[in-house]
Amino acid sequence: MDRKKFLKTSAILAGTTILPSNSIFANNINNNGIEKITDDKGNFIQQSLPYNIDYLEPFMDSETLDLHHSFHHGGAVKGANKDIEMIKRSIKQNDFNMVDHWTKKLSFHLSSHILHSIFWTNLTKRSSAPSDALLKKIEKDFGSLDKMQGLLSKLSKSIEGSGWGVLAYQPQSDTLVILQCENHHKLTIWGAVPLLVIDVWEHAYYLKYKNRRGDFVDALMNIINWDNIAERYEIAKKLN
Repeated sequence: MDRKKFLKTSAILAGTTILPSNSIFANNINNNGIEKITDDKGNFIQQSLPYNIDYLEPFMDSETLDLHHSFHHGGAVKGANKDIEMIKRSIKQNDFNMVDHWTKKLSFHLSSHILHSIFWTNLTKRSSAPSDALLKKIEKDFGSLDKMQGLLSKLSKSIEGSGWGVLAYQPQSDTLVILQCENHHKLTIWGAVPLLVIDVWEHAYYLKYKNRRGDFVDALMNIINWDNIAERYEIAKKLN
């Protein structure tokens, strides 16, 4: 089995990452741009940032943004590629104890890659607002946009250790949900499609905000790309 076929057919990818195989990324995997997380050979790849590294100043400083994207996100991409290679090698050697080990590593690295790929496109300094359809859904499920953002902020700030705050769409129940995701992959809901993600790992904010995670989360609320989130929502709705 070649690498590309392995990646397309392996239950490991569908079963251990934050997203199901029919997710927003699976639907857009062949598109150009930030959503493309693999190349034509099935290798995981990292896209360039959709803006200059100083674009999000003063809310996110350029040095942190550069390190975050190149070192932390880039490291996850390298890790996921290594994990796949080691899984294949372990299977070939009938060493299923190591398959278990590398599958857990893949869950961590690939979930990081997916969430970071969403995160960069979720942010902008261009003025935007939720589409009518998204706003109506937010108001139905949370009461108001302010209440949704308040809940997302609160849960993002209070994650134990490192992780993400996530606004997601759950196709089976046709509801928007807010999740606390520890690390990159724990405490998730199967089938939920992330629309907006808030990275609260210390590497996302420590150079500028030091230990003030709450200030960083508050700052991000000023640069949410609602056009991007509305587009993700429209795609996600087709899954129910």
